[in-house]
Amino acid sequence: MMEIQDKMIYLCLAHMSESGAEQKFVKEAFDTNWVVPLGPNVNGFEDDLRAFVLAPQAPLNGGVEVVALSSGTAAVHLALLGCGVGPGDEVLVQSFTFCASSHPITYLGAKPVFVGSEPETWNMDPALLELAIEDRIAKTGRKPKAIVPVALYGMPYDAERIMAIARRYDIPVVEDAAEGFGSRFDGRVLGTFGKYGVLSFNGNKMITTSGGGALICHGDDEKNKIMWYATQARDAYPYYEHTAIGYNYRMSNVCAGIGRGQMTIVDDHIAHHKHVQALYEELLKDVKGVHIHKQPADERYDSNYWLVTATIDPDVKVAGQENAYKEVIKTAVGGAAGVIKAVESATTECQPNANVEALRVFMLEHKVEARPLWKPMHKQPVYAGSEVYTNGVEEALFEVGFCLPAGPYVTDDNVRYIVECIKEAISRR
Repeated sequence: MMEIQDKMIYLCLAHMSESGAEQKFVKEAFDTNWVVPLGPNVNGFEDDLRAFVLAPQAPLNGGVEVVALSSGTAAVHLALLGCGVGPGDEVLVQSFTFCASSHPITYLGAKPVFVGSEPETWNMDPALLELAIEDRIAKTGRKPKAIVPVALYGMPYDAERIMAIARRYDIPVVEDAAEGFGSRFDGRVLGTFGKYGVLSFNGNKMITTSGGGALICHGDDEKNKIMWYATQARDAYPYYEHTAIGYNYRMSNVCAGIGRGQMTIVDDHIAHHKHVQALYEELLKDVKGVHIHKQPADERYDSNYWLVTATIDPDVKVAGQENAYKEVIKTAVGGAAGVIKAVESATTECQPNANVEALRVFMLEHKVEARPLWKPMHKQPVYAGSEVYTNGVEEALFEVGFCLPAGPYVTDDNVRYIVECIKEAISRR
């Protein structure tokens, strides 16, 4: 086996451009004293993003606008607000996702209704979506207020079917493309199909502004409305007059400068992730019981492969499996930051199989970060009792799935080392 690496190999960390473009834009922000949540870099970054999402699709005729914000979560929140979501409303949201897709629904006093996944893309199942719409109308007498599909790990959702269903019932779509920056469906960038499109530039995303996000919307009126809400909803008086609750959600000029530099290398980042995905596929193709998740053969799907994801068969034994879940974890695991809440039990009623947990621990001992998949939101204690429409796909995937490093710092030699670690974990059972 290859020699153990000196440094941790992380799942995904965006890096700065070699030209130092980020430093140039950030320096300009300080030199001109634009160290605030507005300024030339914010405007320039929004223009760069708009050009990026418009480039491959002339049919939009330039109707797309972009608002730079403090986070992807803020973008989801404002998008739902723009859809008119309020207390007591229901919003259909993909269950197989990170909590930022659903938490903002609750910020507005609304209720998430979770929709399960289709087995091929792992994203929102259009058949379950329509079933959920019909059932909610029958049971409540009201249509859900919005639909939130998610580009899980960068994989495109079936935008054609989801948008057709949304049009049929006249329900706006908020595309959560936070993990899918640059992914395309039928040649068109995700985030441009629905009423709104959510982007994220957290430190682990395809490009980063250290922390930040953006909202794709259509037309100047929509952009101005979102910007108004994002800047504390101030009315046009010489003093502070408020007729609505606003938020402090605009991106800073300094962070936007980082984003402008990152936009000079975004195509390189996407190409790298696709290359890493292909290398994993090649090196693991003969490893029995381990399966790399791939995009559908349908040429309309073009994933950025933000993270490489895989499953391991339940009957595959992994070194250390007998000790899985024996000890309570006391520190943050899997990219978590800040404070975590202590727990008394090492297990929950819905968790990855013992061999998945054993593989995570084995890889960590070999300086490789490998995480479980997102735990479905309808299985989270905070959403106990929520309505859910599922066929069990996402729960089954959570039990057997895991993520592998794929970011810009991951080299071909890193991938070979990671694959050898997986082989060793299985052979040492």
